[in-house]
Parts: sequence; structure tokens; C-alpha cells
Amino acid sequence: MKSGTKNNGHASVAGRKAEGVDGDAKERNLKRLRRIEGQVRGLQKMVEDDRYCADIMVQISSVHEALRAVGRELMRNHLKHCATTAIRSDKAHAEAMYDEIVELMYKHSR
Repeated sequence: MKSGTKNNGHASVAGRKAEGVDGDAKERNLKRLRRIEGQVRGLQKMVEDDRYCADIMVQISSVHEALRAVGRELMRNHLKHCATTAIRSDKAHAEAMYDEIVELMYKHSR
């Protein structure tokens, strides 16, 4: 998406960067994502090997929970750094951030 284009009423900027990132949280997320990548490769192998469907579903649930953990960590960082900066800047940025947070919470809670 090009810089400045709208997406569901929100400005979307290509290549946006976080206002601040906790280095330890970043490393934890990268470690989790690498583990998830391995789990997904394992799922592919299970399907290729015609493994029992219920066993595959259990592993899929495990991947979902691992992704949710990454999402929670990212949401915390977003609130702590990005949202705080936007809310403290001015009314327009604050209003846009409130809308973004509500949308993220809605999408993330599904």
C-alpha cells in the first residue's frame, strides 16, 4: 500500500516503524516466531504423512496459541510506545490512535 493511502478509514504508511521497541521483547518474539515456523513445517509434514486429523488439529491449536502470545507482546509494546507517543502528541493523533487501538483489539480478540 502506498504511503498516505487509506485503509478502513485509517492512514496507512508503508514502512512505518515502531516508536520504541523493548530489545528483550523483540528477541522473545523472534524466538517464538522461529519456533512457530518450525511448528508449521511440522504440520506440513504431518499432512504429507497422512497423520491422524485430531493430532494435526492439536498442533494447529498450539500454533494459534503461540501466535496469540506474540500478538499480546506486540500489543503491549504498541500501547507502551506507539500509542503513548500518539496520544500525548495532539488531539488528532490521539483520536486516530484510539480508533486504531479499538480496531486492533477487535481483530486480535477473534
